[in-house]
Amino acid sequence: MNVGNPRRILAVSLTDSSDHLSRVVKDLTGTNPTQAIDGGSETSTLAGTTHSLSISTAYYKAEVPVWLDLITEPAEWADTFLSAEAREVLDVLGGVVVIFALPRAGAGGGEGRGGVEGEAGAGGSGVRQPPSGGEETRELIRHVGRVVREGLGGWEWDGVGLAVGVGDVDFGGDGLEVLDEWEDACAEWGLEFVHVPVKEDKARGKNEFEKTGIPRVLEALESNDWAQADGFGDEDDDEDSELGEGDSRSRAATKSKAAASTELEDPPDLDPESLEFGFDKEDFAGLKKAIWSSGREEGDEEEETEEDVQKLEGMMRKLLAVRDMSAGLPEEQRKRMAKKAVGEVMKEL
Repeated sequence: MNVGNPRRILAVSLTDSSDHLSRVVKDLTGTNPTQAIDGGSETSTLAGTTHSLSISTAYYKAEVPVWLDLITEPAEWADTFLSAEAREVLDVLGGVVVIFALPRAGAGGGEGRGGVEGEAGAGGSGVRQPPSGGEETRELIRHVGRVVREGLGGWEWDGVGLAVGVGDVDFGGDGLEVLDEWEDACAEWGLEFVHVPVKEDKARGKNEFEKTGIPRVLEALESNDWAQADGFGDEDDDEDSELGEGDSRSRAATKSKAAASTELEDPPDLDPESLEFGFDKEDFAGLKKAIWSSGREEGDEEEETEEDVQKLEGMMRKLLAVRDMSAGLPEEQRKRMAKKAVGEVMKEL
């Protein structure tokens, strides 16, 4: 099935990290993002441009627009996106990806502690290490997290939030501890941390249990539901929404391009007992009960509505996608991925 007029991805970084934003988008989509001319400075910039991510799984296909923006002042940027004028922009977002450089050893804020390699570790990759310290990066994560929490609904939002840290770490030193710290900092604001190494020989693959780096970013996006809410995007607008200017004064787009949403067909396999990737029947009983009860007031009748059915099917599609991705893995790894998928679904409730 094809998803028409899918929800959007907002991908952002600090202005000094535009090289990393471009590199991650290129690795994710297979093509380099096209820069635009900033009318104010007459220089090329990624801010305000739109790229496209083709997603194709066993259950759906979608051409997901990716809005790119560069942030100079995170607090001002967040205030703009939390304003009433930006409400329609937030309403069409299905994913938020914040991309940042892991601070080098000795960078401001005391981050790194020798665990993150600097320019010498770039290995001639052509990706510049921006001179941003740990505190500036934490501020970026904090204010992007504000938008996710206050503007999109936090854990109740049915989208995906990712924080992609680009940089090589010294696994022989305290590199793992540094990554754990960034994972905790991102999780505090509802974002999943994904480490993407700079060196090509480290950039792709799996660890012992799951995908890492760019493959993990793609996996998370593939497991998301990109269909628009019913009734949205029916206006006959001529142009797609554009996002942002060359700095933190991002202008909120007013409407998304009209397109008839292709109605999602029911997958042939939505029976919980047929997922066959590590769940017990009792797990699904609890999950289904949580889905049915989500949003109901105490004392409401337990009548299953069409909205309830669609909500359950959306959750099940995510679980089916995880099952498909875990095919062929050992049973213990499949169970781990299954439990993680249920945890993500429960957080959305």
